[in-house]
Amino acid sequence: MTTANPAPPVPAAKSAGRPRASELEARHNNLIDTAGQLMLKHGYGKVSLETIAREAHVAVRTIYVKFGGKAGLFQAVLLANRSRFFTANEVEQDMRPLKQVISEFSLHFFDMITAPEALSMQRMVIAEAASNPELSTSFYEAGPRQTRDMLMRYFARADIRAQLREDLALELVPTFLLNCVQGEYFGRFLFQPVPQAREEVVTALEQRLDLFYRSVLRAP
Repeated sequence: MTTANPAPPVPAAKSAGRPRASELEARHNNLIDTAGQLMLKHGYGKVSLETIAREAHVAVRTIYVKFGGKAGLFQAVLLANRSRFFTANEVEQDMRPLKQVISEFSLHFFDMITAPEALSMQRMVIAEAASNPELSTSFYEAGPRQTRDMLMRYFARADIRAQLREDLALELVPTFLLNCVQGEYFGRFLFQPVPQAREEVVTALEQRLDLFYRSVLRAP
């Protein structure tokens, strides 16, 4: 009498395992994007971490672990937006001629601060700074300070410093450059947006940069 062959064993279900790096990055980016959208929609002070976590499909604890809280998450939103236009290494280590580096950075910086989302974010900071001191501090640390420190390191490079006037107070150069880049146009964009042709924007920026170069560079 023959016996039936036993059925092959059913393989054990595979464990879900740890998510891949690409999945973790996607979740991280989604959390930052969601936080930015909700803060712009409801205001920094009115949107809770619970709401952000629910919309981003993460645990509130994840936000605290990764960012330390709402202020850290807000900084991450600003830094993510900043990285879309330029990174510190790109500027600090750029070995092209000074005017080429600064002119390219300046156009990217102006595009960044006048983008609709950036203008909305800055209006929110202005409106809520008095009631949320941590908001203005986070904005400064992740925005103006990051940019000024990056430019300071660039201008302090030996090859770049040698092109600047000897009597120049180096610590003033980054702020002077940023003021030249923003000009009066930034205030107009921030409080009363006025449509401008791209050619007009670029031409006006070049004129302000010419003033910067004439002020800081050594005479040929």
